[in-house]
Amino acid sequence: MGERNRGTAIDDIAYLIRSEHRAPTLIALTVRPRSRSELWEMAGVSESTIRRTLGEFEDRDWVQRDGYQYEATQLGAFVASAMADLIDRVETERKLRDVWRLLPDDESGFTIKMCADATVTVADPEDPSRPITRFCSLIKETDRLRFTGFDVAMLDSCKTELCERIVDGMETELINPPRVANYIRSNCPDLFSEALESGNLDVRLHDELPPFGVSIFDDRIAVTGYDREGVMVRVLVDTDDTDARAWAESTFTLHRRKTPILPIEQDL
Repeated sequence: MGERNRGTAIDDIAYLIRSEHRAPTLIALTVRPRSRSELWEMAGVSESTIRRTLGEFEDRDWVQRDGYQYEATQLGAFVASAMADLIDRVETERKLRDVWRLLPDDESGFTIKMCADATVTVADPEDPSRPITRFCSLIKETDRLRFTGFDVAMLDSCKTELCERIVDGMETELINPPRVANYIRSNCPDLFSEALESGNLDVRLHDELPPFGVSIFDDRIAVTGYDREGVMVRVLVDTDDTDARAWAESTFTLHRRKTPILPIEQDL
């Protein structure tokens, strides 16, 4: 075994993660060649530190030098791609760590793997409406919305934006628990009357909906996680993953076919 292959794969991984600048530096060199001075300014470390790092990379044949420029070799790019994927996954996992039990379980067909490239928006004490804000930004960019599990916690925070988009022409189909109809009847019948009269809104009621929400937009799908009492939206996960979309379409179709499902107009 050559000198470059000393140690194990775990040793090389440990080397990359022991200092925060190493993996980002290798990843940056897969984008384009960079000088040593550019790298140490970008990494926020000393010039001597980046010099040692590049020397270690060269010893492993992860980078090559052309004059004053360094760039990743094919081997380096191979390792950097895996590290970038790992970093992205762990960043997603960290966002989901406290709320993933509010999302669909694997028995429903939904998997955490579907969240690998997702945008994860979690409510926090300083900004509890973050998931709702993200949802509102998504409905501004779609011409059609389908949602099952649209509960009072969601409706109460975005009803104005939702109705405005429906009146503006967004085709919308909502499958809700009956308590949503009770909320509309008691709190905002006038607001929803214009949306219903537009012909763009179809709201249906069903008693047996899951404790999470599934929304389908033109280009993305989203899953909404409520707290256990159902009074607050804790997380919104949205993605353009094809497997996630197939799952969302199947879930929506399954709920739509269930009976009884009555138009909300008959209940108001």
